Amino acid sequence: QVQLVESGGGVVQYGGSLRLSCAASGSILSTNVMGWYRQAPGKQRELVAKITSGDSTSYSDSVLGRFAIARGDARNTVYLQMNSLKPEDTAVYYCWLFVNYMNYWGKGTLVTVSS
Repeated sequence: QVQLVESGGGVVQYGGSLRLSCAASGSILSTNVMGWYRQAPGKQRELVAKITSGDSTSYSDSVLGRFAIARGDARNTVYLQMNSLKPEDTAVYYCWLFVNYMNYWGKGTLVTVSS
């Protein structure tokens, strides 16, 4: 059974930084995509960033240039470095794994950016 566990959320001031971490466990093929979604109150969940098993990355326009996604040395870990945070980045951030045509989600970690 695949499990994703996030950590690193919290409260930060406008312009600050946070780093989110996610560790995936279970039977996971080496070919996969990992990433981060977020959902703000009253809004739909949106893809923030993703990274393939070949380390190809992509970002939403709203975070391009401010956020960076990377895999850890343990290939089933993924990090999201968030810089220059804005109040509109406030949301629950969910770790995501796509493997073997299945989507898996973590329980989410709350990021709050105060103005």
